Amino acid sequence: MKFGKELTSQMVQEWQGAYMDYSHLKKLLKEIMRFRLQNAPQFSSRKGFLTRRLTMYRAFSGLTGRDNHVRSSSKENEDEVILVGPVQQEGSENYYQTTFLRSSEEGGGDEVVFFEKLDHELNKVLRFYKAKVEEVKVEAEELSKQMDALIALRIKVHKPYVEQKFAPAVKVGSSAPATDIASASGESREMDVIEEVETGSDGSSGDEQIRASKDKKDIKGFRPAPVEVLDHVKINVAPDTPISTLRNVIISSKSDLSFSKEELRKAEEKLGRAFVEFYQKLRLLKSYCFLNMLAFSKIMKKYDKITSRNASKSYLEMIDTSYLGSCDEVNKLIERLEATFIKHFTNGNRGRGMKSLRPRDKKERHLTTFFLGLFTGCSTALVAGIIVSIHARNLLNHEGRQQYMDNIFPLYSLFAYIFLHMLMYGANTYFWRRFQVNYPFIFGFKPGTEMGFREIFLLASGLSVLALAAVLSNLDMEMDPETKSFQTLTELVPLGLVTVLLLISICPFNILYRSSRFFLVRCAWRCICAPLYKVTFSDFFLADQLTSQVQAFRSLLFYICYYGWGDFRRRSNKCLQSNTYEILYIVVVIIPFWSRVLQCLRRLLEEKKPMQGLNGLKYFSTVVALVLRTIYDLRRQTFWRIMAATSSGVTTVYNTYWDIVIDWGLLQKNAKNRWLRDKLLISNKAVYFVAIVLNVLLRLVWMQLILGFEAPFLHRKAMVALVACLEILRRGIWNFFRLENEHFNNVESYRAFKTVPLPFYYEDEKIM
Repeated sequence: MKFGKELTSQMVQEWQGAYMDYSHLKKLLKEIMRFRLQNAPQFSSRKGFLTRRLTMYRAFSGLTGRDNHVRSSSKENEDEVILVGPVQQEGSENYYQTTFLRSSEEGGGDEVVFFEKLDHELNKVLRFYKAKVEEVKVEAEELSKQMDALIALRIKVHKPYVEQKFAPAVKVGSSAPATDIASASGESREMDVIEEVETGSDGSSGDEQIRASKDKKDIKGFRPAPVEVLDHVKINVAPDTPISTLRNVIISSKSDLSFSKEELRKAEEKLGRAFVEFYQKLRLLKSYCFLNMLAFSKIMKKYDKITSRNASKSYLEMIDTSYLGSCDEVNKLIERLEATFIKHFTNGNRGRGMKSLRPRDKKERHLTTFFLGLFTGCSTALVAGIIVSIHARNLLNHEGRQQYMDNIFPLYSLFAYIFLHMLMYGANTYFWRRFQVNYPFIFGFKPGTEMGFREIFLLASGLSVLALAAVLSNLDMEMDPETKSFQTLTELVPLGLVTVLLLISICPFNILYRSSRFFLVRCAWRCICAPLYKVTFSDFFLADQLTSQVQAFRSLLFYICYYGWGDFRRRSNKCLQSNTYEILYIVVVIIPFWSRVLQCLRRLLEEKKPMQGLNGLKYFSTVVALVLRTIYDLRRQTFWRIMAATSSGVTTVYNTYWDIVIDWGLLQKNAKNRWLRDKLLISNKAVYFVAIVLNVLLRLVWMQLILGFEAPFLHRKAMVALVACLEILRRGIWNFFRLENEHFNNVESYRAFKTVPLPFYYEDEKIM
């Protein structure tokens, strides 16, 4: 792999604008090389260009590297190409500038431009790196203060018997003995405590055991951290649960310490997550430094190769002495953080500690691809079997067709909606990964647990096999003439399949991607309980997905009606004759939209952004339109038709504008890409205009149910299912461009890490 592609694949995508622009510098070098090739005869007479280097004829310095003292100062001056160094300006930071000494030569102007761009990139990288290092130093100090409070809380909760002379508290990564539990009297108790803290119960290294034995000798001088710090500390009650949300509304987001074990456990969990997130930031910052250093080295060596000069040595020496090459703060913080986390959060077990700190690499399994192919082939065979069965038995013209479409078709259409949505999401993950959209970070997936497109397609194909097999087994329209009913076992197949899917979704065992299943269930629960939970991106993104599954919710309601108080043995129901069913028929549709309204209200109160209020108004208008449209669907009266058409038209325009302009960030008149936006992932701009047109058309498709445009060759139930599928397709297209816009928002603000709430709040920041 070429270095340019390797750099693009390994960089932090949200920081891409802060990396050295390797591709542009490479283009400048190509211009220099093109000019020299066009003037090859002129340059070939000069020493070192397109000829064998004279260094092959210099005196041999020996394999042991003996010095060749025969050097000429005039020779060094002759080979000197550039002068580099820091330049100081009044009122601003130092910046590095390169002076090209051969600018008078023919073609030297291109090389001057190259070094100007190179200096610009170096200064950009230095400014960004220095700013980020200062940020992590401030965060490290804050974590140190949090550790002081945690250790003091441990002492207060565990109440060990300690001497009264207190020592200074331990800062993050200090090499002092752990100060969470200790005893100054009773040597056996002291030995047990130190052994517990300093050495892990499993996986401890020999060095750690030696260090622990040395600490035992100095146990008499051990003193715990001061507990007076707790007088200035309160517990942060993050509004991430219904109880904490109500408490914040009634009382405050800060509460006094209760010194309970449960409080200590929650504080340790929160601070542990903060340490893990901070560690990832340090590792990526270290990678940022390394990749940019390597990029400058690569581009300078290319310059030397193309121009046959020797400028890379002096330039790279200057980079080594700059803040980028000489600052060692990040490495020191990494070492201190590892030591602190292992000591205080994994009981000295280094293996377990490093496993928690370092993200797991996701491994691709060949078994996934194998079963994906197997299930896809089985699904294709089942579809062919269903088509053959329908034509062979002429079921399209059978007298039981109407009964089947009214009772059985709505049951199986549920699986079609779920399958299609999974298929679109799998395609989205494929294209997000291809265009390097950091969707695991945006959604908040735990590193190493996110599902790739192969896993999603595998689940979708598995569901299709089960659903199609059930359809084929239940594709029977002949009633038993004696009992005047269908086989009970066959009629219960759809209900059994739905039950199996629900049980798999909440299965507590570690099978079938448990982490992803629980993440989905947790987000769904937070959507149901809105606005009692703090709204995250994954929460409102899932709620948006549910708004496109209106017919799926109605299918679930039909399951309850059909098998609850319908006669499923005779394929008959009286659901539409029930007033209760009509009310629920409306309620289940507006639930996801109402959830989005409440989420927008919560964000409006927390973020104080008027756009959230307008977004909530958009969903509320959709709720009104859906209610009026459903009433018309049930009543079929002219008045309700006019009301439904009017409200639906208004909300369609509102939603379409919001999709394209706000969610996608397109139709910007003064953007670099006219009528799109400044930055685009897809180079072919026509894709965006096609997506805009499709979004508008698919938004208008469902209005045909109100306006009465129906296809005579399709049953009304089939038409409703087709419109629902088109809405799912529209949502899949929306998903890609919505996350693309969110990705560029993160890039613009260099937001590559999530904010982790800290457990403690210092009332007086000056006490530390």
